[in-house]
Amino acid sequence: MINFNYETEFLLKSEEQILSWIEKTISSENYKLEEINYVFCDDEYLHKLNVEFLNHDTLTDVISFDYSVGKLIQGDIFISVERVMDNAKDFNVSFEEELNRVIIHGVLHYCGYKDKTDDDAKEMRVKENHYLKELKSNL
Repeated sequence: MINFNYETEFLLKSEEQILSWIEKTISSENYKLEEINYVFCDDEYLHKLNVEFLNHDTLTDVISFDYSVGKLIQGDIFISVERVMDNAKDFNVSFEEELNRVIIHGVLHYCGYKDKTDDDAKEMRVKENHYLKELKSNL
């Protein structure tokens, strides 16, 4: 099950298509979905979590808490809509593209992909781009 929760003035467009896309991504990576809770929030909300749980006093666009067991995916993914908007401008992409990138980024972490080293970050970006293309072809 995938739940979308809103802690700010924002509503995800095309929830059903996004749900289907996430489920297909998880299946393509040979994992099974138990439950993912997405929480769309503002910078202040996510900054508090970043400081409290990760000891990072910085703004970020996404934080994922992974409760997965083996190939069974469970977790909470917090997304700052404000940060996504700013990043979309900085990267010269649409808000929707950047939002979809962070939506799938958290899922890919649950599927075992990392982004701490340059090589891992490149592999993560390749996977993100692959699944973003899949979403576009199904819209």
